[in-house]
Amino acid sequence: MKLLELIVIYILFSSVGCTENPSNSKAPEVENPTLTNDELMSQVQKDAFKYFWNYAEVNSKLARERYHTDDSSFESNKVTTGGSGFGLMTILVGIDRNFVSRSEAVSRLTTALNFLENADRFHGAWPHWLDGNTGNVIPFGTVDNGGDLVETSFLCQGFLCIREYFKNGNSEEQALAQKADDLWKGVEWDWYTRGENALYWHWSPSYGWQMNFKLEGYNECLITYIMAVASPTHPISPYAYHEAWVRNGAIVTSGTKYNIPLIFNHNGASGNVGPMFWAHYSYLGLDPRGLTDQYANYWDLNKNHTDIIYTYCVNNPQGWTGYNDKCWGLTASYTRNTDGTTGYTAHQPNNDKGVISPTAALSSFPYSPTESMRFLRYLYEEKKDQYVGIAGPYDAFSPQFNWVTPRYLAIDQGTIAPMIENHRTGLLWNLFMQAPEIKSGLQALGFTSTQHGF
Repeated sequence: MKLLELIVIYILFSSVGCTENPSNSKAPEVENPTLTNDELMSQVQKDAFKYFWNYAEVNSKLARERYHTDDSSFESNKVTTGGSGFGLMTILVGIDRNFVSRSEAVSRLTTALNFLENADRFHGAWPHWLDGNTGNVIPFGTVDNGGDLVETSFLCQGFLCIREYFKNGNSEEQALAQKADDLWKGVEWDWYTRGENALYWHWSPSYGWQMNFKLEGYNECLITYIMAVASPTHPISPYAYHEAWVRNGAIVTSGTKYNIPLIFNHNGASGNVGPMFWAHYSYLGLDPRGLTDQYANYWDLNKNHTDIIYTYCVNNPQGWTGYNDKCWGLTASYTRNTDGTTGYTAHQPNNDKGVISPTAALSSFPYSPTESMRFLRYLYEEKKDQYVGIAGPYDAFSPQFNWVTPRYLAIDQGTIAPMIENHRTGLLWNLFMQAPEIKSGLQALGFTSTQHGF
């Protein structure tokens, strides 16, 4: 009996000790071994993948525009088409990284593409937002209730990667590849020229061309011209690229920042660079390695863009708390204003609000592997409890204001896994660039690629 009593007393004492953890009694430490670079990259890819798998819109299986962990009033049925394009590519990464089985992914992707086949389209182009229950357009703005050609080009970038990934698979996979091909070929790119040598962003059956947004560089829209010229069914003239996008050569600049060549004039940046997503959205599939035309070397363009943003954050001319060589990255995301209000803005050197957007550095791994890894370690080894949530890094944070938004945006989460995978294996770059119409389209525009042999 004495032995039993001693055991009971020991158990009770141990339980109290674990619960109370008095200050003079140190709990045993559990070793948390440092992850390797590869393990860390896999971890953040897997976390970002969850946004498009665990938190996809329930009916369509496409990407919700946003997901708020702190506010259930967000419109959970609002699907973003461009963000869904990034999500399609993220799921391909998920298959290759064994985050999900190939068969599960094929089933999910088939549901998504079937939904898009039956959703509202405007001369083949999808709107910016769709209702995930009905497939009907949700207006992005009062007069923006029709086709959104730029978001459609992001979606089609994903379609081509799906087609190339599954085209030699089993019957179900080949059917999915064919579906992706049909959807891509249904876009009437030539309609969106208005009969000019230019592309226009929007068209509405109610408001026509009222928005009147001509696509001129440089911003995130390069991929839109490439897809439009490459289309086997509704192509536009290469002259549109040279006259409108390149603005008859005016896109080119000899300017520098921090002695780093800008190469292109970034729209609205006044001799500086724009937000980092301009180096991501067009390049999830389009491979900038060794890619040149008469206007630029596109690897240099994107690397310089990244180096300028990084150098700006390290130099920290506005003196924000927390900016340094491991905490950097400016792009469009949720934001916190100096008056305490929150919103959305395109962070960049000439619009710096002391807010860091994790997707900026993480999606720049191909261009800045050392600097991006330093940020990733800061995020996961020093700040994981504050800055990482259920679907990867939160959208934005500010050490200056001790602020973080526990929210996600599809367009920000959606570039992380694909761009890291392009850095690691070139998966999506190789899929997209092997599409024969892309090679022909790029050649028609005067591009050459040493990486892909043309």
